[in-house]
Amino acid sequence: MPLPGGKCALPEQQVVSSSLPRQSHVCPAFTHSGRSSVKARYFSSVIVVRAQAATQSLQGCKLAGSGSSVPEAVLTNTDLEKLVETNDEWIASRTGIRRRHVLANGESLSQHAATAAQRALEMAGIAAVDVDLIILATSSPDDLFGSACQVQAIIGAKKALAFDLTAACSGFVVGLVTGAQFIRTGIYRNVLVIGADALSRYVDWRDRGTCILFGDGSGAVLLTQQQAEQPCSLLGSSMASDGLGQKHLNAMYCGEGMKALHETHASARGSFENISMSGQEVFKFAVRAVPTVVEAALADAGVSKDDVDWLVLHQANQRILDSAATRLGVPSDRVISNLAEYGNTSAASIPLALDEAVRANTIVPGNVLALAGFGAGLTWASAIVRWG
Repeated sequence: MPLPGGKCALPEQQVVSSSLPRQSHVCPAFTHSGRSSVKARYFSSVIVVRAQAATQSLQGCKLAGSGSSVPEAVLTNTDLEKLVETNDEWIASRTGIRRRHVLANGESLSQHAATAAQRALEMAGIAAVDVDLIILATSSPDDLFGSACQVQAIIGAKKALAFDLTAACSGFVVGLVTGAQFIRTGIYRNVLVIGADALSRYVDWRDRGTCILFGDGSGAVLLTQQQAEQPCSLLGSSMASDGLGQKHLNAMYCGEGMKALHETHASARGSFENISMSGQEVFKFAVRAVPTVVEAALADAGVSKDDVDWLVLHQANQRILDSAATRLGVPSDRVISNLAEYGNTSAASIPLALDEAVRANTIVPGNVLALAGFGAGLTWASAIVRWG
């Protein structure tokens, strides 16, 4: 929990019991010889020193740079008129979407995620070799085992640990809060948080209820260790899940059970269903969850909605953005929206919208932003941050 001035302190008892091993946890094997006893005393001393350091304060983090990348190929509402019974006016009036970018043959999500990451590093003035951690929030990696390591290889972040995080459209916010903890506890100095999705791969392009919504894209933010005595840029957060709502939005595995013994499917490819969504249920969930989670994050930060310069929400539907802003009492001219151009890009939508606003000088250093994502899981998450 941030304290006044951006400092974050933990009670000594909490640090010793939760964050670090107790001295009594030294493995018995270390006490079987004189040499082992020396090791035991050394490790015990290290634990005590680390515990004492942790009780002083947590290191602040800073949002130092942003980047984004989207495919060149575009599907307009007019294009969709040729696929399903719809038209531009019907789609735009109900969603706010007019275009969406989709991966073409030969394009990979990893490459777009890497491009977004490189642009964030360039803005921050940090070399890829100095990145300590890469968190890729995605539900649609190129590789079932994850694409973060591919991004690491492409950008040349040789020293970085890289892993995927799956929390659907809430993924970027969850990733941002997760990455911040590695910096605030002093483990890492530079953390890349990327939101990237290619849900066009899992859309039924003959289903009017879903094909009008989704597009592909990537966005990234570089978190760096804040200078000494500077306040932490992550002011507060709130995150939640409800697995009982999973039935309303999912893309289920659809392969055969006991595949090894199946005569005709033993060598079949594993696969997932296209996205299934109960539109009305998801809409009702979103308009309730977004204001609630933003208010909780504001309370955690110790600030009010009047302190927020910009509302940067998951770009799912313009009616959801408008409803959330109204319920929060935030004027529409303080809500970032690029939905018309990109549609719903899932985990990419918040960093993509953020990057565009930063590069347009709409969001400037010192601005307080309320970020909020919501989606499959069901999950919802908000972070109150100061840009730059």
